[in-house]
Amino acid sequence: MGAVVNTRSDIDDFLAHLQVERRMSMHTLDAYRRDLEALSEWSRKEGVGAPAEVRGEQLRAFVASEHRRGLSPKSLQRRLSACRSFYQWLLKHGRIAANPAAGIRAPKAPRKLPQVLDVDEAVQLVELPTDAPLGVRDRAMLELFYSSGLRLSELCALRWRDLDLADGLVTVLGKGSKQRSVPVGSHACKALQDWRAESAGETDKPVFPGRHGAPIGARAVQIRLRQLAQKQGLFKRVHPHLLRHSFASHVLESSGDLRGVQELLGHADIATTQIYTHLDFQHLAKVYDGAHPRAKRKGG
Repeated sequence: MGAVVNTRSDIDDFLAHLQVERRMSMHTLDAYRRDLEALSEWSRKEGVGAPAEVRGEQLRAFVASEHRRGLSPKSLQRRLSACRSFYQWLLKHGRIAANPAAGIRAPKAPRKLPQVLDVDEAVQLVELPTDAPLGVRDRAMLELFYSSGLRLSELCALRWRDLDLADGLVTVLGKGSKQRSVPVGSHACKALQDWRAESAGETDKPVFPGRHGAPIGARAVQIRLRQLAQKQGLFKRVHPHLLRHSFASHVLESSGDLRGVQELLGHADIATTQIYTHLDFQHLAKVYDGAHPRAKRKGG
């Protein structure tokens, strides 16, 4: 086995690699740190030593103990994924002789389909009256969310220079600092033009400013969206990602173009986008059940 170095040095060096070379977000780095610190704490309590000294059977015991502690299958999968990446990095840099995570699998998590608004509900939500206080801003925000499927962080960070309303395009910096351009629909362009005229939006200023002219905070958007949904008569749990899910589902339902939806959403892996094919199938199954004379089971 290769030379073992200090626990904190191993983990800190690995996280520095993720931040500098892989350009991971702070949110993802914090998740990796929590997972690896859980492993480090377990190995210390069990008398194993530093995480670099953990063997395969010991790592299985760690996963099992986390399962007994009540971690969900999804959380266990993430925790094991962090360990796997960590050990691959240690192996690559000669700090260990073998990857103890090889061949270890976490319990399967049940596939949870995202909720979506149907088209009528989405239209009901975004067609806000603009004569209310902040009505023009709110209309622009909702139209853009639904038109372009932006992440909450992407919308909050948006500046006027990122919008080309003449050509109907918005350019955002997504996960992993990857830039992408997404179409902006005509209704969203009109709402944004109205908001720019009212707010005297300048090129370098945030499209949706919060206090003191800084970009609006994510929490403020979440709270406002929930309030607006209730005012519009929608009593589902409406949140920014629900509009992103709805955007993806409606585009896929109409186009059938999974690769296109992947690019629009900025997913690195098409497997992430494929969940929307399950939503689309559910919709088709409902149409079939309601329309086909031989679809319904006896007693249904």
